[in-house]
Amino acid sequence: MGSMSDKISGKANEMAGKTKQAVGDMTDNRSLEAKGAAQEAKGKTQVAKGEAKDAVKNVVDRA
Repeated sequence: MGSMSDKISGKANEMAGKTKQAVGDMTDNRSLEAKGAAQEAKGKTQVAKGEAKDAVKNVVDRA
């Protein structure tokens, strides 16, 4: 995946995770909250991966 794909997928996972957490909180479903937190964390990791790819590309482009 390219850096932009990673960032887009990451943001989508973050939003879906936050939604799951909110629904889990409203319905007192701790399992759904936990799944949402895990999905949000996965999204943050994907975004960071995309940013790291951009940083490496910038360094290579300058060399």
